[in-house]
Amino acid sequence: MTGDLRFSWELTGSGWARYRIADATSERADIVSYCTDALSDLLRAMVSLYGAADAPRVSFDLEPAEVRWRLQPQGANVEIGIYRFPDMSQSWNAPDDEGTLCWSSSQPRAAVGHVVLEAAETVLRLHGEAGYRKKWVQHDFPGAVLDDLRRLHRRDDGCRHESCRVNVHS
Repeated sequence: MTGDLRFSWELTGSGWARYRIADATSERADIVSYCTDALSDLLRAMVSLYGAADAPRVSFDLEPAEVRWRLQPQGANVEIGIYRFPDMSQSWNAPDDEGTLCWSSSQPRAAVGHVVLEAAETVLRLHGEAGYRKKWVQHDFPGAVLDDLRRLHRRDDGCRHESCRVNVHS
């Protein structure tokens, strides 16, 4: 289902998480802050890819830098562009091209949806909702959004993987 795309999300400390995204040629990793509801924002962006969204964006606060993901639907694929800005307080509304493109890949939407879904489920299995809130501090685990992504991924991408058949959060 995921081909050469890999993605992970790991809570690393109080209010910090590390993500890693990689394809066959390159990878990107960042440590993001709880100043934004990062995992929830990423899941919401993924859900929007199953509708009529026009290039959803997700901003992660690196304190002080910003890393912004732009997810551009291209037929059955998603063009993923990750841009870095030196100071989030100045870049929040800046156009993407004012940042430095630091990673990009074109992947099937089914693969992108699947790896993000699996990463979020792994976080939930490892920490539970209470443990997630304790480590992420300011935000609850985005269970309802995860369930939405699972439902859409199963329906529109035809995923039959075991983790896509059962709502972990429910």
